[in-house]
Amino acid sequence: MLLSSTKNRCAAALLVASAFVVASPSTTHAQGTALSPELQAAKAALSKYADPYVAIKDGFYSTLACIDFPKGAMHGTVEYPPGAMGVHFLNTANIGPVLDPAKPQVLIYEPVGDKLVLAAAEWVVPVQVAGNTTPTIFGQKLAGPMDGHQPIMPAELRHYDLHVWLWKDNPRGVFTSTNAAVKCDPKATYTIQEQE
Repeated sequence: MLLSSTKNRCAAALLVASAFVVASPSTTHAQGTALSPELQAAKAALSKYADPYVAIKDGFYSTLACIDFPKGAMHGTVEYPPGAMGVHFLNTANIGPVLDPAKPQVLIYEPVGDKLVLAAAEWVVPVQVAGNTTPTIFGQKLAGPMDGHQPIMPAELRHYDLHVWLWKDNPRGVFTSTNAAVKCDPKATYTIQEQE
């Protein structure tokens, strides 16, 4: 009787667990557009960073601020439509003149309750190492050059960057700097609301 009861509980547990199995990563994204094979490969390679502790072990460190553009902004030639970016985790070891789809310089997390949820990755190249050419990755030119974003980056750090919303759908597109679907709590002390 005990063995039968144990088997039934195990079978029930497996049935319940199977209801929570995560589906394979989606190949579609914002507005139902398909991710290119190159973006799908980057998403798969970087999905381990859904756990922020794995990101920290690999050298990504939080800037401790949730960046929000509630009214949008223009910084130089770069437009930031209304929306947020989230919390940036920077890996300085990945900074250099060559961009690698599997080694972004920044991971971006959205604070959801007491968790950080992986939303995007960002590729950054300082102007000093870019040479005379605008860097490209995924068939896209990086935005810029632009000044650093204080207080998470010194203004003197002129750079190019490209945000890629691999995990959080962006109504304005995969490569738009801000995402109206990302939320930073306006009452949180770590939220920085950027103004023009």
